[in-house]
Parts: sequence; C-alpha cells; structure tokens
Amino acid sequence: MPGTDPHCRNPAIRAGLLLGLAALVHHPVTAERLAPTEGEPIAPIEPPAAIADEARVALGERLFHDPRLSHGDRVACASCHDLDQGGDDGRVRSPSANGESQAFNTPTVFNAALSFRLNWRGNFRTLEEHNEAVLLDEALMSTSWAEVLPKLRTDAELSQDFVAAYREAPSRETVLDALAAYQRSLVTPGAPFDRYLGGDDDAITPQEKEGYRLFKDYGCAACHQGVNAGGNLFQKFGVFEDPFANRSAGSTTLSEADAGRFALTGRNRDRQVFRVPSLRNVAVTAPYFHDGRTASLEEAVEIMGRSQLGREIGSHDVKLIVEFLGTLTGEYRGRSLADGAAGSAR
Repeated sequence: MPGTDPHCRNPAIRAGLLLGLAALVHHPVTAERLAPTEGEPIAPIEPPAAIADEARVALGERLFHDPRLSHGDRVACASCHDLDQGGDDGRVRSPSANGESQAFNTPTVFNAALSFRLNWRGNFRTLEEHNEAVLLDEALMSTSWAEVLPKLRTDAELSQDFVAAYREAPSRETVLDALAAYQRSLVTPGAPFDRYLGGDDDAITPQEKEGYRLFKDYGCAACHQGVNAGGNLFQKFGVFEDPFANRSAGSTTLSEADAGRFALTGRNRDRQVFRVPSLRNVAVTAPYFHDGRTASLEEAVEIMGRSQLGREIGSHDVKLIVEFLGTLTGEYRGRSLADGAAGSAR
C-alpha cells in the first residue's frame, strides 16, 4: 500500500498486512456455498442499458477512427486503441509523434469508463479531460482546436450530423462529449466469470475456480476488486520487492514514468505509486505493467507475487491463476475479445 515500507521482511508484519488487505474484500464463508455474487470481491459487468443518445455515440465512434483529429491527419484514437485487439495496440510502448517511444504502455480503452481515474498515474478524472489532453499533447495527437475544428466543419455530412445531435456545428465541447459518449459504450460484459457470478456454475472450469480461490487466498483481490477487477485505487509498485532493481540493462535509475504519481505531486509518498490497472480482458492485452516489461501473463503474476505480496507463487498456482484471469475476457458487440486475440495470433 502507499506508504508501506517496500523492504519490510518481518513475517509477522507481512502476514498482518496481507490479512488486513484480505479483510477488506472477504466475508465469512459458511459451509454451504454462497450465491455467486454474495461476498465476492469482484462484481459482474452488467450488459449496458439502451444507449440514451445513439446519434452522439455514433458521432463519437466516427471521431475515434478519424485521423483528422491529429496534426497532419496522421493517427486516430483507434491507431493505439484497436478494438479488434483488446482495445490497446499490443506494443511495449507506442511511438510518439516525434518517433520516440511513449513513456507508458498503452492501456486498453475497454471498460476505461469504469475506472475511478484514467491513465497509469491516474492524472485524469473524466474521459473529456483525458481526451482533450491526448489531442493537444505534442507527443500524442499533437494538434490544436484551431487545426481540428475547421477540418471537421468543412465536412458537410459530419457537420450536419453534429447539428442533428447537438444543434450546433462541431465545437470543442461537442467533440469531447461525443468521444466520451462513445468511450462509455466500450464495456465488455458477458465474460465467463461474470456468468459464473450470475449463477451459472458451469461457466468456468474447476481449474479456473481453483485459480480464483488462489487469487483471493494469495491476496490479489485486495487491489484487484470491484466491477473492473481494479482501476479503483492507487498502489505502490514494489511493496515488498523493488521491481526496478534487476532490469536487463542493469540500471536502477528510475525514469519519470517509473516515478509514478510522484512526477505529478512531488510527494515522497507517491513514489512508484500508480493507479491499479483493471484485470478485465487482461489475457488479451499484453504486454503488461506501465512499462510493458513482459508479454507473459505468467511472468506478470510472478512479478506481482514478489513485489506486491512478498511471496514466490509456485508455477502450478501461477498456471491456475492465469486460467482464472482468462475468464475475465468479455464481449464487445456480441463477440468475445478472445476471438480477436486468436485471429491476430494466426
């Protein structure tokens, strides 16, 4: 947890910390199996209700795929957030506008609206402010409203649709609203685990159920809980073991990205503190961590065991936990995201 000594090796203190974390998410379990949603740390994603304003969502979808939102019409939001590939781009770090690598691994856009903050450092509270920052950031879309709006307004059909949806031509406010409306629609219900939580005991296998039990017993659910299986709190990366100490290059120097929220706040308690990522669709959103350090979900679980729990998780248990994590892959527009991942692997 933020503020916890990462070098704490006292078994009693460590056990107390883990028990305390587990107490936040566990309820007493009776001998009789509880209904799936009772006492569970993860809640199901409910199928979205009818879209209130389909015209605005449709506009947002067009804008999301429109490279005119970037300087020189080079990239669209969808360039880094491929909805056929898990909602990210599958790269360690995307190239920036100047050709250099971005500081952070690209998070998935799926279920982003379910998180309490956005981005690895949690520096945005709303989709609208995040979208504007991306559009104007010189390393990302590198544009300006003075460049974007005339391009959109000269598109007669698009302008007509904006007038129909907003009663005005494209503007800063309406563009940001449309993008956010579309992004809020990018939720992925229908995961096997959600069906299990809903009462379908056969939705996941015995091995996956055992992986879920281990996920809770090891303490993973202390941070990865709620409807988004994460995304709702900040946590220090390296509670028990420094995850930056054994880099392949041999360097222990932390970059500004590695510094986490400290780079924003300047407070020592925020060093290496990040927004806990959602585990929704984690099996199809490699590579992992803020720096994309591994494409192996098994290795990611091992790293988390050492750095966050102070434990070596055996290979058998890692395999079972990974099997459980695969049950968190949901559906978009009636199609499992696992289908897209399988297609890209062929």
